[in-house]
Amino acid sequence: MDTAIVVFTRDLRLHDNPALHQACARARQVVPLFVSDPAIAAPARSPNRARFLAESLADLRSSLRERGGDLVIRHGDPAAEVIRLAAETGAHAAYIADDVSRYATARRRKLERECARHRIDLALTPGLTVVPPAGLKPAGGGHYRVFTPYWRAWRAATWRSPCPVPQVIAMPPIAETGRIPVAPGASPDLAPGGEQAGRQRFAAWRQRRLAGYHEDHDDLAGDATSRLSAYLRFGCLSPLEVAVATLDRPAGHEPGEEFGRQLAWRDFFYQVTAAFPDIARKNYRPGPAWHQDQGALDAWRAGQTGIPIVDAGLRQLAAEGFMHNRARMITASFLTRNLGIDWRHGYRHFAVLLADGDVACNAGNWQWVAGTGNNTRPNRVMNPLRQAHRFDRAGQYVRRYVPELAGLDPAYLQAPWKLPDARRERLGYPRPMVELS
Repeated sequence: MDTAIVVFTRDLRLHDNPALHQACARARQVVPLFVSDPAIAAPARSPNRARFLAESLADLRSSLRERGGDLVIRHGDPAAEVIRLAAETGAHAAYIADDVSRYATARRRKLERECARHRIDLALTPGLTVVPPAGLKPAGGGHYRVFTPYWRAWRAATWRSPCPVPQVIAMPPIAETGRIPVAPGASPDLAPGGEQAGRQRFAAWRQRRLAGYHEDHDDLAGDATSRLSAYLRFGCLSPLEVAVATLDRPAGHEPGEEFGRQLAWRDFFYQVTAAFPDIARKNYRPGPAWHQDQGALDAWRAGQTGIPIVDAGLRQLAAEGFMHNRARMITASFLTRNLGIDWRHGYRHFAVLLADGDVACNAGNWQWVAGTGNNTRPNRVMNPLRQAHRFDRAGQYVRRYVPELAGLDPAYLQAPWKLPDARRERLGYPRPMVELS
């Protein structure tokens, strides 16, 4: 084969990139391509992801150039741009990582039709998960609806071997490689995007924090989570490489076991989404009747509920484009269980601000908390006061993100409504939206 196109989507890396590896192994020349689709790429829709994406593309382009290649940027319909670039370069094959969202499925189907019509071979490769979404099936067929049996199957599965990094990437002449999309505005403390930043963060976290992860990952103030979610969402890191580096293959109680469960949850939601592509729009299973309360929803979004642990989580999200996983569950439970507001409103708010906003994981987790998803205890309610007592006992997480309460004694920090009215009003902090005990 003379020339092949590699369509980068959510696999913005050189390490363990099956699409890139296969193209380089089978073609004399390779054209790396990223298509910015106006249907999903509006920066105002998610400024944090837009900036993270722009930085990741710049890092990918730099890495490709170091190996003699480049990243071609095009704007428009992905299928049309692939066909246009194939005509320009004489490419007869295209490689793309398979994906499961409704948008990705529609993109793949259109690409399959157009490539067949223009006699271009299209290869779908793995790489966005540790185990491909269709790689594990329960005995009765279909997909896994409960995590625990999926985890056992995932842990026992045979994984593919990571792909090596291509040393040289030969490209045909390209008249115009294109500009990386502009990404104005973002949360002030958003993490930097890109494969290099992701690999550095992972190496540092693995060395310092992995050993204590099973004990410390729920400590809100300790911030012992990996913060790799955005790098996994954009494929700056290979989930397979992360899994291999943190898990010994035989099942046991090694330090990486609990972290491995988080990677398995990610894969679990991908296989659920592949089977139920409406996961971000419809209840996976029947749920309660929701009610409308725009004022309560707005206060929740702004981190002004009067419940410090809830407000801390939402303010962390606004400041960093990231929220601690335990805080995600607390804030989601408060919106759906305490306020009775439809989980889809929360899902959309997270989708706007999270750098790691991912259809499968974001919607899967929201439905799990709301009792409409894959939760075996659909009536579970997380009392925010008890959660704060367990996971922010000293109040350091609240002090960090709700500074108007930072000077309070621990007795009042998580329940400032117990203060005398005059003192509470001087703080400028709202009364609680609901009574908690």
